[in-house]
Amino acid sequence: MQRIQPNLWFDTEAEEAARFYVDVFGGDSRIGTITRYGPDSPGPEGTVMTVDFRLQGQWFTGINGGPQFPFTEAVSFVVNCDGQEEIDHFWDRLVEGGEPGPCGWLKDRYGLSWQVVPTEWYEMYQDPDQEKVRRVTQAMLATRGKFDLAALRAAIEGSGEPATRGT
Repeated sequence: MQRIQPNLWFDTEAEEAARFYVDVFGGDSRIGTITRYGPDSPGPEGTVMTVDFRLQGQWFTGINGGPQFPFTEAVSFVVNCDGQEEIDHFWDRLVEGGEPGPCGWLKDRYGLSWQVVPTEWYEMYQDPDQEKVRRVTQAMLATRGKFDLAALRAAIEGSGEPATRGT
């Protein structure tokens, strides 16, 4: 059993969200146990109370707890991507019905915040040349939507103004 398992509070759409995320992430992703509200419980009898789901090996629990605790940007998930194709896939799928944000951030259709980033980004920020780090930082801050890996590479190499990629 996983020692720490994120618990995501939904109004009524925990199962729908879990199925969406399993579809987006594929691979080692699946729906686990679904529990339902019984008689004399806080939710309508027979409706989904919790759903356990795994996304690429990481277990989560979604609970239908009502509208009193909506998601905020205070909690988010980072999706590390190997290349532009993965960035495009995860960004495009997660932002469907949601809203784009700056610097690779987005809110999905359920209000959950994600940042879709290239794994190269971490290496770029650890470059010993602080001028390169400054340029890639400026390119990141100029991003309005999903990351354009080619633009980040150009910025760190100093080969032109970083282009930004919208949604």
